[in-house]
Amino acid sequence: MNTSSIASGAELDVDILIVGAGPAGLYGAYYAGFRGLRVAVIDALAEPGGQVSAMYPEKAILDIAGFPAIKGRDLIDGLLAQAAPFDPIYLMGEQALGLTHDAFGNAVVATDAGRRITAGAVIVTGGIGTFTPRPLTKGLDFLGRGLSYFVPDLSEHAGKDVVIVGGGDSAFDWAMHLEPIANSVTLVHRRDKFRAHKSTVAKVYDSSVRVLVNADISSVRGNGWIAEVDVAHRADKSTTTLPAQSVIAALGFTADLGPLTEWGLEIDSRHIVVNTRMQTNVDRVYAAGDITDYPGKVRLIAVGFGEAATAVNNAAAVLDPDAEIFPGHSTEQEG
Repeated sequence: MNTSSIASGAELDVDILIVGAGPAGLYGAYYAGFRGLRVAVIDALAEPGGQVSAMYPEKAILDIAGFPAIKGRDLIDGLLAQAAPFDPIYLMGEQALGLTHDAFGNAVVATDAGRRITAGAVIVTGGIGTFTPRPLTKGLDFLGRGLSYFVPDLSEHAGKDVVIVGGGDSAFDWAMHLEPIANSVTLVHRRDKFRAHKSTVAKVYDSSVRVLVNADISSVRGNGWIAEVDVAHRADKSTTTLPAQSVIAALGFTADLGPLTEWGLEIDSRHIVVNTRMQTNVDRVYAAGDITDYPGKVRLIAVGFGEAATAVNNAAAVLDPDAEIFPGHSTEQEG
């Protein structure tokens, strides 16, 4: 990725600034490059991929056209490779803050790194916005020392006694993926009902994963690193002590749009309202992907790809009134 050539705080001038490096944003970077536009992508996360990289890089995604199944990590790698020939600039670990417009109508975005980015148009592809994991309060002292909220690399948990806390898809997916490589896997949930897909729950129950329901983590202990946890059972008030070198808290997360709420955008239930051109109510600002809302909206990665292309094409026509909104198919280009 092209990151090292742009110093922190240096001013930047591009045709398109994409806010959010999830799948829709990365596809937008490719499509902007395909249209001959200079593009930069900014994201507060340290690595590209958004929720896919942070939450389920090893999970198989089943609704990407042309792929019966593709791991999240492989999807992101493919999107980066697709955009690479056009040399987009990636500003990772940097958050977009304020938005203004210059005398020529260009969007000017300030970042938390002291940078000023001037762009002919901005496309917001921020997914669900900034997401923060719900904490496991009993284990906060061990964050980064055995306690984690996401599993970007399964191998880090190989050979360990793993305790997963939660009852949603992430908890059960990680239990399934870690069961073959961990020394043991125990899933702890405060209720006996789960939010995860029934088929995944059934697979976990058929595996060697130990499932403890109506239970809570009451204590986490260790000398520098987690060594064991206590599980309190609600029914009989008993306690089970488990060995654990890894505790994964899959308790969900809270999300908000952060500084985007100060941009003057029309927002409905934490989603940015757009029209069929993916235009927002703010001049030169478009949006695509899960962050958007309009009648009939379907929140799928596959839909986000099409919305990103729509946003880029319509922005390109605004930047150059002589340009066609639809430039033709890629197969029509000279190789």
